[in-house]
Amino acid sequence: MDTSPLPPALPQKRGFINRRIMRVISFTVLAICIAISVIASILAIWDFTKTDALWRTVATCIVVSGGMVAFGVVNSLYGSKD
Repeated sequence: MDTSPLPPALPQKRGFINRRIMRVISFTVLAICIAISVIASILAIWDFTKTDALWRTVATCIVVSGGMVAFGVVNSLYGSKD
């Protein structure tokens, strides 16, 4: 039976902004975008808005959500290591 010691663990990246804060901000923005998209979809279904407004709203929410995901990735890539 080989009882050799395990290699040391690599330090985890933390990011410029605390991960917990980043997750809370990202979750909040994504949840707001989903809620806005659902409300715009319901309004378009009931003909309270035009479908053009629906697609612009959904596209805007997708861009904002993509920006939050990209910011989270960049934050974790260029952060300091423990």
